Amino acid sequence: MSGRSTPLSSHASQRATSNHASQRASRNLSQIRRVQVNGSVLPAELIATILDYLPVPDLLHFAQVSRRLQEMVYDDSRWVQKLKQMGLWNENEARQRFEEAMKRKAEAQRAREVEEARRTGANLPGSINGTAGGGPRRHAGSVTIFDAGLEEDRYRQSLEKAQSPTLTRKRTIADGFDDLTISLNPQLNASTWNPNTALTVFATFRSVRGRARQEFSKIYGALGPLYSDLTRVKSHSDAIIFRTYRDPEQQAQILSNLKRFAQGDVAQGWHQREQRLDSMIAVFENAVLREFEQGYAAGDIDDRMHRYAHVLVTMNGGMAGVDAFISNHPIMAHNVRAGNPLDCLESVAPGHVDLNASQTFFERLAGMMVEQAAIIDRVFPPSVDVLTPFLSRLCEDIVADYLTALFDEAHVHGVETYVKAVSGTFEQALRFVASLQPTEASPSDFRDAAKTTVTRCYEKHIDLYLAEELAVFRSKSEADVRQWEREQSEQEASSDAFFMSNINRQAAKRDFLSSFRKVIMMPVTVLPAFPLSSPFAAAKPAQSIANPNAPDLDSIDTAYSRSRTPTVADSNTPNRSSTPVPAGEAPTTELAAKAAIMNSRLEGIKSLFSIEVALNITHFAKASLERAANMVRMGGKWGEEAREQCETIFVTLLYILGDRHIKTGFDKAVSHLGSYNPRDVRALRSKVANGDSGEAHAVGVEPLVTFLELVNVGDLIQQMVDVFYAQELVATKLSDRDDFLDPAVKEKKRFEQMLDERVAAGLNEGIDVLMDEVEYICASTQQAIDFNPGTDKAEKNGPGVMDIGPTTTARQVVDMISSHTSMLVGNTDKNMLDVFMQEVGLRLFGALCKHFKRQRISVDGAIKLISDINHYSAFVATLRQKPLLPYYHALRELGQIYLVHIDPPAAYFSANAQGKRASVLSNRGSSTAVQAKELATIIADTQRYHGIFPAEEVYEFAERRADWYLVKRDVERAMYGVGCIVV
Repeated sequence: MSGRSTPLSSHASQRATSNHASQRASRNLSQIRRVQVNGSVLPAELIATILDYLPVPDLLHFAQVSRRLQEMVYDDSRWVQKLKQMGLWNENEARQRFEEAMKRKAEAQRAREVEEARRTGANLPGSINGTAGGGPRRHAGSVTIFDAGLEEDRYRQSLEKAQSPTLTRKRTIADGFDDLTISLNPQLNASTWNPNTALTVFATFRSVRGRARQEFSKIYGALGPLYSDLTRVKSHSDAIIFRTYRDPEQQAQILSNLKRFAQGDVAQGWHQREQRLDSMIAVFENAVLREFEQGYAAGDIDDRMHRYAHVLVTMNGGMAGVDAFISNHPIMAHNVRAGNPLDCLESVAPGHVDLNASQTFFERLAGMMVEQAAIIDRVFPPSVDVLTPFLSRLCEDIVADYLTALFDEAHVHGVETYVKAVSGTFEQALRFVASLQPTEASPSDFRDAAKTTVTRCYEKHIDLYLAEELAVFRSKSEADVRQWEREQSEQEASSDAFFMSNINRQAAKRDFLSSFRKVIMMPVTVLPAFPLSSPFAAAKPAQSIANPNAPDLDSIDTAYSRSRTPTVADSNTPNRSSTPVPAGEAPTTELAAKAAIMNSRLEGIKSLFSIEVALNITHFAKASLERAANMVRMGGKWGEEAREQCETIFVTLLYILGDRHIKTGFDKAVSHLGSYNPRDVRALRSKVANGDSGEAHAVGVEPLVTFLELVNVGDLIQQMVDVFYAQELVATKLSDRDDFLDPAVKEKKRFEQMLDERVAAGLNEGIDVLMDEVEYICASTQQAIDFNPGTDKAEKNGPGVMDIGPTTTARQVVDMISSHTSMLVGNTDKNMLDVFMQEVGLRLFGALCKHFKRQRISVDGAIKLISDINHYSAFVATLRQKPLLPYYHALRELGQIYLVHIDPPAAYFSANAQGKRASVLSNRGSSTAVQAKELATIIADTQRYHGIFPAEEVYEFAERRADWYLVKRDVERAMYGVGCIVV
């Protein structure tokens, strides 16, 4: 049972307490002897508990009652407990001493056994069976391991010895406490008490098991009288310690020893005695502190400050001296101001903060701390760390107040000012920590502890800072995107208004004339009386220049037509896009205006999103990340939250850059590509050119060209994001690119996937537009005589010289496709380029198959067809896509079906033919049947076409032969057995 109280709540406990009081009052040991341990008066456990709270003199009296009570009092664990209360007992030392004692005892026992064996000759060399000298063993009498009679005699002698008064050792009441006056208030015996022993009694203490009572007796004999005297005197001047010890160092040491000795006092009245001791210590401590402060004021570092700081440390650890040393510094006492936080916000632009003032503040504090570190080493002993509490007080009282005032005022000036102030001052605070110089007493982890102390000043601001940092980046980025979108919309609106400006003015004139005609045709009674100066009186019909296709004049909205349309000259908004600004005269016809608007929008595809905007947003993110990355150095929970916020900033960057900017631009580009119609564009251009056929225009699909430029811009932005991620997050260990669960990694992959999907969708639309252009070229330039030249022989009076090269259509198609595919080489990822090339080759193959099925091909025209197919195949080979080669090889094989010459059946030209059955039977062995069979063999040979064309589709191609209707029956009979008869 531990503690200083005596919680005896039972009746037996109260009885024990009353017996104890009577002992102390009468000092009659007979009352203690009445307690029968083995009887039924008090149990031994309760008596042991009572003994824990008895004063030392009472314990010694109690031990004289009986042998059993003496054993309870002298129990070593009881005195070990008292020594532990003083903080003296070291269990490890006691265990080590016990093990060493047991080892020495075992060695002594072995030495005695060896000596005994040497003396008796047992187990010596030359002995036989344990008998020295060898030879036959001689009988030396009987040897009994346990002799009952002998043991009985020994027991009887011990009882007689115990009962004999002459043999009983006289006990002293101070057994184990020699030369001490055993009383409730021990008096100082000058003849036996040594003042130096009281100073060094704790230094000579040893933790030895079995001797705890003797060690305690030394301490009690040295400090007990002083402790009793100190608790009885009324004035410190009457105390023995202040009359015996004159040196402040010795006075501090003896007070420290008494304070430690008082921890073992658990007897009744211990609280009053401890208060009395504390009051004496307080009086002495105040006197020493006055001397210390006077030395501080006088600058006497090496004499008075040094001496009395050591006195305070000796007495109670010196915390009072440390506190006085810190509090008396001019900066800590607020006698000197280290800096004004409002200086950082004076004469600065909005959104900025002047960190030079805060840098001066931290430099001044750093210089002061270095100076104080040197003074601390001169004043305080190496066992006391003063610099760490000094820094802690400095941060709590000076730095924290400075930063709070600065941050509050900065937040009033603006959020951007606030985040710059927090991050900038934190970096300066870390430099302040790095400039600190530890003292001799500073722990090995002083810099880490100093960093923790300084960062504690920012803990109450970190949550707001991280939220505001993200808000600043988001607001600035979204504002930049909105500004760019607004400029784009204004640019587009001004261009449209410029192109339609003349059209709107003509509509306004027509609207005015229509209104005038309506007024003239009204009844006279409805018309008001207009003055002579009325505009109607002077109005003259203006010459109308409206085109015949103009809409109905009565359906024009007069309110809209009369409103002033803004032009390019009215816009003062800076133009960041690459869309060309219209110049020159506006079109005067609606058709020309529409053509100009379409051209403007097609050219504007490449500016649907801006690399300049992406660069600005990236710069915003870089600035925010650098500021937030400083807070990661706080470590712990706050550092982890700052790191997560850095990833959140990067995720927000990808969202704004991707979903808000790039994705929208790609969607518009895909929409423009989907609405592009090359036929309408050429028709508009031909009409604008006053009857130009349109064939003289350069071959090209403008939306696809500009979209490819847009893809290049998107690829540059993606590369920029990759570099940004690698340098700002991976290199600084803010993100792990190998962690697939990391939010930044997942968002980056989603951004790349979005970009790939949009590029793929745009390329798909671009391929659609490209194939539409192919179909348009094939439909508009492919002549019927290209593959069936026999139709104009009659007009030319004989066959002409045939050009075996590819047709003009094939050349235009190949030139147009190659011009677009070549722009992607070197500007697009290889995987995407391969997919694009394969898709172009496959879609071209389908377009050609569809085109050939619309042609009528003769045997002579087959040469031209094969030339075109070879030209297409040679182009596809330049794409370096092996999966496409079988398709065009099958297409070349397909051209062979048009080279097979089949003679016309004679039955169709015979005058003696007697019907269908006669013609069928007459042609079975003719050359036509043989030639048709050859053609049927080519059609049915699926291996020839590598599985690309089934026989049914080859049959469809065969139907485009010019002589198909003449040879169809023979071919089908050869393929399917049509016309066979059973004999």
